[in-house]
Order: sequence, then C-alpha cells, then structure tokens
Amino acid sequence: MTIREIVQPLGLKLVVEGASDKEILGGYTSDLLSDVMANAKSGYLWITNQKHQNCVAVASLLDLCGVIIVGGTQPDEDTVAKARAEQLPLYTSDMSAFDIAGRLYEMGVRGPIQP
Repeated sequence: MTIREIVQPLGLKLVVEGASDKEILGGYTSDLLSDVMANAKSGYLWITNQKHQNCVAVASLLDLCGVIIVGGTQPDEDTVAKARAEQLPLYTSDMSAFDIAGRLYEMGVRGPIQP
C-alpha cells in the first residue's frame, strides 16, 4: 500500500505531497528523534507530534516514506520548506498517535519486530 492509499481512509490533511506513491513497508511512532533513528527502517511511515525541521532531516536520513504529524499539531514553516525540498510526503491529523497507529495496523501496516 502507498501513502496515497491511506490519506482518505485516515482523513489525513496534505501539507507536502512529495513522493506519495512510495510503498509503505512499515510504521514507527515516536517523538524522540534518537529513538526513531535507532528503530525506524527505510520505507517506514513515521507518526509523531514533533513539528520542527529536524523531523524532516531524520526522515530523509532514514529514507522514510513519509511523516504524519498528529494531535492537531501544525508543522513549522521551515519544516514545510524542508519537506518540499526533500520531496518528503508530510501530512497532519487531528487524531492522536495512538489512534492513527491503530488504524494503520488494522490496514496491515506493521512496525519492527521486537526481540
């Protein structure tokens, strides 16, 4: 499934379209950048409350397929500009991270297998 296919069912609001035809290979939810860097994988969709441009830097570094900023939080202007420059799909949602993650799980998106 691609990001484009989850937008309508989740009611996501488009901020930056980017390369939204990428396949979602998994998902990760965290607000701690170092945690995301240690555990998210290339092709994952990241769910966060963070709104600053460092989120885009981490997502680009890990080659994540996109970022959903949840809880009604709006990204900073420099975050939007950086996401455009990186062609990183960026969405917002009024739902909580818990609810978005649960719905994605129901749609078949999984996170990393923990030992």
